[in-house]
Amino acid sequence: MAGLPTTARVVIIGGGVVGASSLYHLCKAGWTDSVLLEKNELTSGSTWHAAGNVPTFSSSWSLMNMQRYSTELYRGLAEAVDYPMNYHVTGSLRLAHTKERMQEFQRAKGMGRYQGMDIDVVGLDEIKRRYPFIETHELKGALYDPSDGDIDPAQLTQALAKGARDMGAKIIRFCPVTGVRRENGEWVVATPQGEIRCEIVVNAAGYRAAEVGKMFGREVPMMVMSHQYILFEEIPELAAWTKKQGKKLPLLRDVDTSYYLRQEKTGMNLGPYERNCRAHWATHNDPMPEDFSFQLFPDDLDRLEHYLADAVARVPILGTAGLSKVINGPIPYAPDGNPLIGPMPGMPNAFEACVFTFGIAQGGGAGKVLAEWVTEGQTEWDMWSCDPRRFTSFASAPDYCVAKGMEIYGNEYAIQFPRHAWPAGRDRKHSPLHDRIKALGGQFDAYNGWERATWYATPDDDISEEATLTFRRDGPWQHRVREECLAVRDAAGILDLPGFSRFNLEGPGAAEWLALQVTGLVPKAGRIGLVYFADDKGRIVTEMSVVRHSEDLMTLITAAVAQWHDFEWLKSRMPANAAFTLTDRTEEYSTQILAGPNARAILAEVCDADLSLPWLTHQETTIAGRWAKLVRVSFAGELGWEIHTKVADTSTVFDAVWAAGQRHGLKPFGMYALDSLRLEKGYRAWKGDLSTDYSILQGGLERFVKWDKPDFRGKAALLSEKQQGVKKRFVTLIVENPGDCDAPYMSTLWHDGRIVGETTSGGWGHRVDKSIALGMLRADLAEPGTAVEVEIFGDRFKAVVQKDEPLWDPKNERLRA
Repeated sequence: MAGLPTTARVVIIGGGVVGASSLYHLCKAGWTDSVLLEKNELTSGSTWHAAGNVPTFSSSWSLMNMQRYSTELYRGLAEAVDYPMNYHVTGSLRLAHTKERMQEFQRAKGMGRYQGMDIDVVGLDEIKRRYPFIETHELKGALYDPSDGDIDPAQLTQALAKGARDMGAKIIRFCPVTGVRRENGEWVVATPQGEIRCEIVVNAAGYRAAEVGKMFGREVPMMVMSHQYILFEEIPELAAWTKKQGKKLPLLRDVDTSYYLRQEKTGMNLGPYERNCRAHWATHNDPMPEDFSFQLFPDDLDRLEHYLADAVARVPILGTAGLSKVINGPIPYAPDGNPLIGPMPGMPNAFEACVFTFGIAQGGGAGKVLAEWVTEGQTEWDMWSCDPRRFTSFASAPDYCVAKGMEIYGNEYAIQFPRHAWPAGRDRKHSPLHDRIKALGGQFDAYNGWERATWYATPDDDISEEATLTFRRDGPWQHRVREECLAVRDAAGILDLPGFSRFNLEGPGAAEWLALQVTGLVPKAGRIGLVYFADDKGRIVTEMSVVRHSEDLMTLITAAVAQWHDFEWLKSRMPANAAFTLTDRTEEYSTQILAGPNARAILAEVCDADLSLPWLTHQETTIAGRWAKLVRVSFAGELGWEIHTKVADTSTVFDAVWAAGQRHGLKPFGMYALDSLRLEKGYRAWKGDLSTDYSILQGGLERFVKWDKPDFRGKAALLSEKQQGVKKRFVTLIVENPGDCDAPYMSTLWHDGRIVGETTSGGWGHRVDKSIALGMLRADLAEPGTAVEVEIFGDRFKAVVQKDEPLWDPKNERLRA
């Protein structure tokens, strides 16, 4: 056993497949002074009992990228590191029982083809040809993924470990971490074998990640599920077929029933994700053992009876096989089912690569992503879907994690419909107006835990969860959303918007520092401005509204979900000896949006503010005796103000505005209407239209770039891109005769039979009565009037590039009125 070094550049805690992959990729990047610490033997956690399936399928662009990379890595890994592995690329069939499932598959096919994968949607005859033992009753078709397969998890981990060792990294087994502390700008990691000082620490502790997180003072949002799969003895018919064909059957997933069925040698492996699932180590009466290495939970086959019966009906030869073994082991879950990969919130030079539900499939890509975070401070693909900062403190509550983990596990293969709000773990954070909004018919979804109204229903509307399980635009919300949009257009609308992230930047030098961080100008006192932050490669990191109160005091406002991400982006780049401060004030204030041609008349009845002040100004006033800040800006694209109030005063202010508004046609509107209204203005949404997958110039944001500033972050990269020519550009498209669905995120754009771009968001514009898609298009095609095709759930529709101006009120006359 190698002795514990006293120093290292990076220490990784956890020796499963993700920890080993992270070590391997760090070494590939040249960071060979890295050490992995494992409390037992490599693979002793979830890795050792993992089934080892390696799909590429995902409804998430970033997760598909990560899983695709894993399959590509694993194909050549044995030869690259000279370590034998059992990796069977069998392909897979993912079965569809419904039209909606087939739509999901068509979207995944489009995404996969864009990423260079030969994914296809096939009919019943092709299913039968590829899987002769199957019964096709109740099926509509299937998704065929030729890159799917299975790998031996232990061999994979050992291969990655060997590759890392060969490049100079150290792996210390049977060396549990007992504590972590910060000392003189370094991390000191304590173990029974001594202490090791390092620059960077990575928590890759799998289902023990919460335990390691506590050593940092970090509450990791996670829980642990019991996952079972059943191994069956040899099936003679399967053995004979395999011998004759010289290959294994494709992996079968009946996603609508919720299980996978895989050939295991000449037997089978059945792995359900059952609705009647069980959480482990979730109560004081069921604590996590000090050591659970290479251990399993007792069998609990009663939970699987329904799924076994369904699988036997689907593949009758399974019913002739004897049961060989049941595996029931711990699998970690984050509240949204995605792993945590990236900076550890609040901790300098600390990262997470943990809570992997599908660690084998994602392990290769996870190591690449983690290594990029550590060595470059940024990743090739936008990985917000896995960023630990997507959760804030509320999400670490144990009851929330358990509720969400069980919901996700029981719906592991569920279709992610755009208007469906998952019901578990709700009502964590309420606006002061919540009861009023609910009484008005508000239907809610959670945004960083904040309950916001998405639309307003009448008593006769269908508000069942079942009604939201559709990709169609004409759900029961559609008429109501249209009414809300037209109220904003013709009279006035008010939207309750709790949870806006807001940070105060205050002190000498604050404005000068901020000017170096943003591509454009910091607004003058009394004004508000939209600013964009680029990374060193010129890519879009985030946008914020800057409300400048005085020379040395500004409030920076950003999306609710961006709270921890954006705060850390700012905080980590402040000089150590800065004379200015950054303070998170999110919990102290709330916001209402008042928009529409009658907005000025409504405010005139409730306050003495100077309502003639122009667009992009702000002022303090009093409404119903309570302080309020009026900000002359409108994401809805009509005359309007944001009304910012202290939380305790919000209800009083709302009641006054609401009462006055009834004489002026004031109606409530929700997030769905706001999304429609912003699409018509070409306003970008964070982590859809605005992400590090695109540069500032590609995003069509050059008007927010002040080239003659002496310097700003990303300037050199953007100047180089401008000189060389921008390869793709942001466009607004009108989709002609789009059918009953609008273009979802990452719909493929085609021209002359070639893929030329992708959509970043889409929906129906009720003021222009058209289907709108925002997207990125090959630069030579981004000319107004150019016709392309947008692929929406497998069908292609004509889409025309529009002028680089808003579809609604192109000169912003209504906005500035």
